[in-house]
Amino acid sequence: MTLLSGISKVPELIIIDCNCMTLTIRVYALIGTDAGELLLSDEYRFGMRMTKFPGGGLQFGEGTIECLQREAKEELGQELCDIRHFYTTDFFIESQFHPGRQIVAVYYLASLTKPTDLNVVNKPFCFDDVEGSQSFRYVNLNSIDMEHLTFPSDRAVLAILKQKHS
Repeated sequence: MTLLSGISKVPELIIIDCNCMTLTIRVYALIGTDAGELLLSDEYRFGMRMTKFPGGGLQFGEGTIECLQREAKEELGQELCDIRHFYTTDFFIESQFHPGRQIVAVYYLASLTKPTDLNVVNKPFCFDDVEGSQSFRYVNLNSIDMEHLTFPSDRAVLAILKQKHS
């Protein structure tokens, strides 16, 4: 007997009241060093400079770790290892770039498979302001201020990291 056994006609689905929302899921890597530094990504996107953790948007059909690995290959040129879940946002965030969309951000602690292969710079925004520009730098966890990070979810994660390492 199947779920629809005995039903001669399946009625059309009629939505009377739709409280639809669009979610955007973002997945980020928290990559640290033994010296207490954290990898930050400086980027120029949507006509603005931003500082955030490496990572990006989940694509349809991906799991969060698949997304994280894809983003690591695209941005960092290598895969990650020692991946462990750290935090998923538990508060409302509306997308700055797509009003009406809610952001859910997932953060993983991770390590680079080839840390010496990553091209890092010593100062923020070591590039021309051209759409898609990106550079990476390590910053001591204790010297990162909340206002250095562009997005509220990154600031929340920074606060948790600082609390755990104080």
